[in-house]
Parts: sequence; C-alpha cells; structure tokens
Amino acid sequence: MTGYGLATADYANAKYSVEIKSLNSKFLELNLKYPKAFSDKELILRNICSKDIERGKVSLSINVERTNGEVTGATINTALLSHYYKQLIAVNDELGAGSSNLLQTALTFPDVISYKEESVSEDEWNHIFQIFTSALANFNKFREDEGAVLKADLELRIKNILSYFKSVEELEPKRITAIRDKFTQFLDDAVGKVNIDQNRFEQELIYYIDKIDITEEKTRLKSHCDYFLQTLASKEANGKKMGFISQEIGREINTMGAKANDAQMQQFVVGMKEELEKIKEQLLNVL
Repeated sequence: MTGYGLATADYANAKYSVEIKSLNSKFLELNLKYPKAFSDKELILRNICSKDIERGKVSLSINVERTNGEVTGATINTALLSHYYKQLIAVNDELGAGSSNLLQTALTFPDVISYKEESVSEDEWNHIFQIFTSALANFNKFREDEGAVLKADLELRIKNILSYFKSVEELEPKRITAIRDKFTQFLDDAVGKVNIDQNRFEQELIYYIDKIDITEEKTRLKSHCDYFLQTLASKEANGKKMGFISQEIGREINTMGAKANDAQMQQFVVGMKEELEKIKEQLLNVL
C-alpha cells in the first residue's frame, strides 16, 4: 500500500524532520537515510518499521537543520598539507616532471583531512524518537484511510457480483425450459414429431441438462463471496488470503460461463468477471 507520514519539531539549535513514504510491494523493502550521527540507531528504526509496516517499498529519512549556523564536516590540517605540498614541489622540480595537480595529490596524504566524529546525546535521541513515532503514526493513519476506501470498493465489487448472481438464479429456470423447447422444435423439424422416441428424448435431455447444471457452482460462488466479505471485515492483514478466495470465485464464475449455453446468462457472467478483475487489481494494494 502507498503511505505517507511527516513530523517535524525544534530541539535545542536544530530543526528535525522525519518523513516516511511507501509504494506498493509484495515484501518490505526498507531504505533509511539519516545523518551519520544516527548510525547506531538504525537497527532500532528497522525493527520498529518491520513490525508496524509489514509490507511495501518504504523510504524513511531523518533530516537535521542547524539553526545556529553551526557547520560540521571535514577539517583540513593546513600545516601538514603545506608541508606535503612543499615536498612535492621540491621533488617535482628535481625530477622535472611538470605535474600540475600537486595540491590534489597532497590532499590524499594521511591525516591531511580529518572528520569530526558526530554523536547524538540521549536527550536528543529521545526527542528524535518521539518525532519518528509521530511520523509513523501519521503514516499508519494515511494507510488506514486508504484502506477504508479500498474496503468500501471491494465490498461494492462483491455486492455487484452477487447482484449478477441473483440475475443468473432468476434466469436459470427459464433457461432449462428454453433448452427443452429448442430441442423439441429441432427434432420436430428434422424427423417429425410422430417419429420421436419420447422416452429416449427425455433420457438424453436429462443427461444434457445435468451436464450444464450449475447448482454446485452457485452454492460455492455464494459461499466464496460470503467468506470474502467475512475475511475483509477482519482486522488482521488478509491480503493474500483474499487473493486466494478471489481465485476460487473466478473458478466458479468461469465454470458457470462454460455451462451457461444462454446468451443472456453469458452477459451476467461477463459482468461478474469484470467486477472480479477490479477486485484483483485492488488486492495488489492490500496487506
């Protein structure tokens, strides 16, 4: 599922912000961006995100903006750099090498550039952690709101399938009568009514009607739809489970279509298939 959460706050001489974004993914792919000073806190952040988010391509970023103009970064030992540079010039002149990048070379020598070791105090980390918690809560609220919209849409699709299903139930008795009348008329035209063996005709008709009977498919389809709605109402993450149920729904709809032998019933079956495809698309966004 997609999601977004942002929280900001000021602390001491800095402004902190935590932003969490996610795109749909079958698994949890967590990417963290933060200042080097927070490196030792990565495992804590990952464990909490893994537990709360479960799935998605998630990007978590922590940004620190100093408000007092303080700049942290690399420090150049100018005395040592000058010492190396002069030595390089002397050697270069002696050898007549004619090099033009001596300063760049000197910058790569040991101890010329040093980096200040950044650290986070316990008070500062506790403050950052509260901001992270707020951002995560906003992120989850965003996904809950999106989930409510998805739930309403999935319920509507299942209800539409059941509406088509009701139309199929109403049409089925008429379908059997129409099939009987069609076969009777065909035999009357082909061999004449007086030449029809009624007993044999009834046997063949019963055999054919049994072959296209959809009683079991109707029972299973109704059961699968009810089970889907029941699973959808659960508070647990059941995206995969609903995916399996939708496959079973599709199997019954396809079998019903294969047995329909009626143009109007086929239209209802096509309608059910369209709704099912929309369900499958939405389930890609459900945990």
